[in-house]
Amino acid sequence: MKIPIRIQPLVDDGLIDDVVRRLKSGKEADVYTVLCGGEIRCAKVYKEATQRSFKQAVQYQEGRKVRNSRSARAMQKGSKFGRKQQEETWQTAEVDALFRLANAGVRVPQPYICLDGVLLMELITDGEGLVAPRLSDVTFTEEEALVGHDTMIRNIVRMLCAGIVHGDLSEFNVLLDAQGPVIIDLPQAVDASANNHAESMFERDVNNMTDFYGQFAPELLKTRYAKEIWALYEEGKLTPESVLSGHFVEDTHAADVDSLLDEITAAEDEYYDRQRALKERE
Repeated sequence: MKIPIRIQPLVDDGLIDDVVRRLKSGKEADVYTVLCGGEIRCAKVYKEATQRSFKQAVQYQEGRKVRNSRSARAMQKGSKFGRKQQEETWQTAEVDALFRLANAGVRVPQPYICLDGVLLMELITDGEGLVAPRLSDVTFTEEEALVGHDTMIRNIVRMLCAGIVHGDLSEFNVLLDAQGPVIIDLPQAVDASANNHAESMFERDVNNMTDFYGQFAPELLKTRYAKEIWALYEEGKLTPESVLSGHFVEDTHAADVDSLLDEITAAEDEYYDRQRALKERE
């Protein structure tokens, strides 16, 4: 096929030999299968901000680190340079997340390079060497659903232990290869400790997975893994090996505000009494 304009620089640099076909067109990028030496890989071409249909970008970018103060100031002012830096930050976020997650043992595509808004990475295939299907296109037995859900939960836990929340996880951005689910599409990934929306995004991610697998194994719909995992994370007790039950009981004990105010008042009275006593001694 004709080589897309955005991919041409990678062809000129010898990183890509040829473009086989367009694999999909999404809300944030177009994905192509490409030839690199003797391997077939995929090239993700990010759309410009004006063309993306992905909403609430600001919410996802909260807490992201910017490499230098000039870029940070420009991004805050919304200048032309700042908008360019904003785009680069959005695009490189996926590369950074992929490397961090791969190192943490999370099943994600292997990234190779991101150049001029094009991410070159591993092509995920099924047992027959064909492009792996999305989770949404696969049906499961109850037993398969339980195993698949457990695998996803373990991957999500590893992600959180690495400090990352996917932020848009669902059956539409998980592929299924011969070894199981592979998580994709991470440009909106957020820093679990620096983003004020991380907890709600995390809960939505986990619940999306539970709702999907729950179609085939209804018992999963009664679980509360999101609350359980996040509580362990906040307590600093979450590890990739944490034993999970899927159960969580929230503390509904109401705070005794009156008693707390009485204690504060008593402490203040005691403080002022000491101050008066010291002045009298003087």
